[in-house]
Amino acid sequence: MPRRRKVIRKRVFSDPVYGDFEVAKFVNNLLKDGKKSLAYRIFYDMLDIIKERTKEDGLAVFKKAVSQVRPKLEVRPRRVGGATYQIPMEVPPARSLALAMRWILISARARKGKPMAERLADEIIEASRGEGASIKKREETHKMAESNRAFAHYRW
Repeated sequence: MPRRRKVIRKRVFSDPVYGDFEVAKFVNNLLKDGKKSLAYRIFYDMLDIIKERTKEDGLAVFKKAVSQVRPKLEVRPRRVGGATYQIPMEVPPARSLALAMRWILISARARKGKPMAERLADEIIEASRGEGASIKKREETHKMAESNRAFAHYRW
């Protein structure tokens, strides 16, 4: 018997320029103090910077970066007979997207000394090349899941 009720996900509307829901989700994560227009401005400035630096479509580089950072596995704690085991599990698509966006934003915010659009652009360019702090975070998560593979039979 399930212990909690089913989660009803809110519908995220696509962004005004590209009509893409991933962009809208990213902007919602970028939001601070409800200033959505500022978040959109930072995002579109970031795409312009990416286009300038890489000579590629900014949105394509963004999509590639997000797909590179998305984790496939993660560990979840599970209590079995008084002991807590870290059990490796596959990450659902919605959660992997949310984690990827969160990790990109956290690592971009950790960089200092530049405007947010430039920091984000740097992080996304690095992530699309398979480098950077957000990629390191994904590798760390995968390594943790790999090292706890022995407990995979405790899945629920």
